[in-house]
Amino acid sequence: MTARPLVAVLDYGSGNVHSAVKALEAAGADARLTADRGLARDADGLVVPGVGAFAAVMAALRAIRGDELIDRRLAGGLPVLGICVGMQVLFELGVERGVDTEGLGEWPGAVTELDAPVLPHMGWNTVAPDAGSRLFAGIERERFYFVHSYAAAQWSLQTQAPFPAPALTWCTYGSGRFLAAVENGPLSATQFHPEKSGAAGIRLLSNWIDGLPRATV
Repeated sequence: MTARPLVAVLDYGSGNVHSAVKALEAAGADARLTADRGLARDADGLVVPGVGAFAAVMAALRAIRGDELIDRRLAGGLPVLGICVGMQVLFELGVERGVDTEGLGEWPGAVTELDAPVLPHMGWNTVAPDAGSRLFAGIERERFYFVHSYAAAQWSLQTQAPFPAPALTWCTYGSGRFLAAVENGPLSATQFHPEKSGAAGIRLLSNWIDGLPRATV
C-alpha cells in the first residue's frame, strides 16, 4: 500500500485552518497542521492558508520566517499551495485602505480592491481555467466559494523556454475580472477556498496532491 503524501499546513496564526486540514485528508493527503520548520520545509507539499488583512498575514508569516521557508521550498522545486490571502501575499505588493504592504514577491504585481458595487465578494462563482490546468482537470465547469474584497487583477510575469507558461484561471465579479488561481511550476494558489467548495474543492486538492513529488521527511 502506498503511503499518503505528507502535506504540511503552515501554522503561523492564521484562522480557519482546521477545515483545510480536513479537506486535504479527504483529498488523500496525510495532512498536518504544523509550525515545525523542518516538517514544513521537507513535506511533499506545503499549504499556506490565509484569512484577514494582507498586512497582518505578512507580519505573521515574517514573524516565523515563513517567507524564508516558502522561498527555500520553491528554490528546491518543492510544491507550495497558497489559499485566499495565502495567494495574495505571493505577489509583490498589497494595497489595502491606502496602505501599501510588501508581499513575498514570488510573482510581480499588486493585489488591489475589487471594482464591484458590493464587497466583499462572497459566495459561489464559476471560473475560467486555462486549457492546460492540472488543478481544474475534470472540474472546469464547477463553482467555487469566494470570500474576499481584494485580488490580483493583472498578470505580468513573463516566462521563456524551457520554462512552461503558467496556467491562469480567471473569475469575473463586478466590472472586471481577477485571478482566481495560478499554477506556476511548483507554486500554485487559489483565491477561493477549496476547503469550503464542496466536492469540487476536494477534487481540486486531490488534483494538486496527485501531482506532488514524494520527499523524504
